[in-house]
Amino acid sequence: MKMREISLFIAMSLDGYIAKPNDDLSFLKLVEKAGEDYGYEEFTDTIDVLIVGRKTYDYVLKNVGLSHYDNGKRDVYVITRTERPQAGRTTFYTGSLLELVRRLKSEKGKNIYCDGGAEVINELLKYDLIDNFIISIIPVLLGNGTRLFKDSRPEQTLDFVEVKTYETGLTQLHYKRKK
Repeated sequence: MKMREISLFIAMSLDGYIAKPNDDLSFLKLVEKAGEDYGYEEFTDTIDVLIVGRKTYDYVLKNVGLSHYDNGKRDVYVITRTERPQAGRTTFYTGSLLELVRRLKSEKGKNIYCDGGAEVINELLKYDLIDNFIISIIPVLLGNGTRLFKDSRPEQTLDFVEVKTYETGLTQLHYKRKK
């Protein structure tokens, strides 16, 4: 049986930030275009589990709506320090991220999507658990905010898969973890 893979599908500024100060994601609007989802729907067809940090979850809930994550087609794990009751297919998970991911990877199913935030991503990187990096570069230099990749994590070598460019100026890079 093939192990499930974890994929990162995320956008960042050219200078490496996934959010402006105060978890502000408004810079993503720079590349919004009617009918263009930058491969998001095609990507989410390959997954049936989503892992997301609580701050990212709260932002999306407020600005996009609940159905963006819990659309009834996948299990959602919100990584949090505060216990909350399960809601639909959304579990507020307070245990070890490492244990959760190891369990999910060993179960049958489609792949796993990590939608951030930076704390969750960097915890996964620390244990070399991200298999695919699909990173959209937004043509803006933010200067500060939340960095996608924090310092002091192990070095990792990646294999190039593909690059896509879009007329909005967004460039999407896809790398796979070298096994």
